[in-house]
Amino acid sequence: MTELSLSGWPLLALLQLVPLGGAAVVLALGERGAAVWAGRLFALLELGLAMAVYRAIDARNPALQLAERIDLIGYHVAADGISALFVLLGALIVVLMAMYELVRGLARPGRLLALILLAEATIMSMLLTMNLLWFAFASLAEIAIAGTLIGRWSTSTVENRIMATTRFLQFQGIGLLMLAGGILILAWGHADVTGRWSFDLFDLIKVPAQGRFQSAAFFLLFYGLAVRTPMFPLHGWLPNIMHRGMVSIAPSLLLGVKVGIYGMLRFVLPLTEEAVIVWQNVIVGFAMIGVFYAAVLAFLQANLRRLLAFAVVSHTSLIVIGLFSLHPLGIAGAVLLSVNFGLAVTAMLFMVGFVFRRTRTTDLARLGGLFERIPFIATCFLIAGLAIVGMPGTPGFDAAHLVLEAAMERFGALPTVATALGNVMAAGFLLWAFQKAFIAPRPEDETAQALERTLPAEYLVGGLAIGVMLLAGFYFETWLDLIEATTRAMALRFGGHE
Repeated sequence: MTELSLSGWPLLALLQLVPLGGAAVVLALGERGAAVWAGRLFALLELGLAMAVYRAIDARNPALQLAERIDLIGYHVAADGISALFVLLGALIVVLMAMYELVRGLARPGRLLALILLAEATIMSMLLTMNLLWFAFASLAEIAIAGTLIGRWSTSTVENRIMATTRFLQFQGIGLLMLAGGILILAWGHADVTGRWSFDLFDLIKVPAQGRFQSAAFFLLFYGLAVRTPMFPLHGWLPNIMHRGMVSIAPSLLLGVKVGIYGMLRFVLPLTEEAVIVWQNVIVGFAMIGVFYAAVLAFLQANLRRLLAFAVVSHTSLIVIGLFSLHPLGIAGAVLLSVNFGLAVTAMLFMVGFVFRRTRTTDLARLGGLFERIPFIATCFLIAGLAIVGMPGTPGFDAAHLVLEAAMERFGALPTVATALGNVMAAGFLLWAFQKAFIAPRPEDETAQALERTLPAEYLVGGLAIGVMLLAGFYFETWLDLIEATTRAMALRFGGHE
């Protein structure tokens, strides 16, 4: 693993500082209308910086680039094609949130936008840092912000809000402790050999942990990140916060950018290579079970938000299968599935939020007949759902093909066919949810109510999310070229081949 030093503007530092500055400006403006516009302006500026990083990356070079260091405080950041793709996704999702917040008209919009920008700064830090301790501290900060959003802007009763927040903090706290334990074991192993503690990725790769220490570090790092992802069977926090927490914003921050998957790519695979190879089949086995387990439970849900929670778990398992195939096609497919899935689930959550704003419910038994009144919102929900399961024309179609092709070569036909069938089940429950919520007749015991027509801002948010998704699908080769050199280099560390 190599890196190239910074030349020109400190783009990566600006990516982390601009959201912090934006949050300070928004808080200073209070709850005035100018605060909302300032928040949106800073979100757009961050997206512009993300595009500048994308243009600055040499996709043909697998080295980490644009490196910046301040050794005194352990600040070390760099980016490659994978980082650039995740950074673009995170910046785009925050732009959508800034627009979406104005549509919903939640209380204290200034404070809400400031928290969203603070969360964006922590996400950018996690995606760019080469220091595991910085990664852990940024994770802690983001979880604290998400917990605040769930606790203060929830749509449930106070009792349910407290329950959802408590469950979320319990799971994430355990995940953070496991992550911190794995980081300390790696740093300890480095100190035992060199006499110097270090949390820097490049230092730790030079002196890898050995034997049982590596296995312990692998399990702690992997499961600490799996809680955040979330992966079966560590997903218990998600249905609760999806059902009883915020409808869209907090779940989108936690699920839109797959930071857990990124952490596995950036830290777990290169730092615990021997343990990854030993436990590869076990991890993939759990992931295959997760595809079916979550799909079956999704069919049993009576609430649209809980159904989407199990859709997340099911498709996260497919990403993990691609990642732990340790095959260049599988790793590339996992990365692109993460991006496709992040944008698609964000779009679906926003559409569910628009439905909730009109009906004040997401219970499937109380929904129905919505397509006639809000056809654009219904169509966006359908396209995003089909994108999750790999509809042609979206990045998920080709990405899922790459994952299944890698699984076929690594694990054989039977596990691959089983995984594909799980994806078919996912298509079934998402189409069933669409039919129940938007196409089926309104329940007889529900009084007819006048529904507000789709607003211009809702057209903007939904159209932008779906438009970007379809554009990325039609230009899939562009994104594959961006990450190909990096994913090939990762696979070669495990003996991967073309």
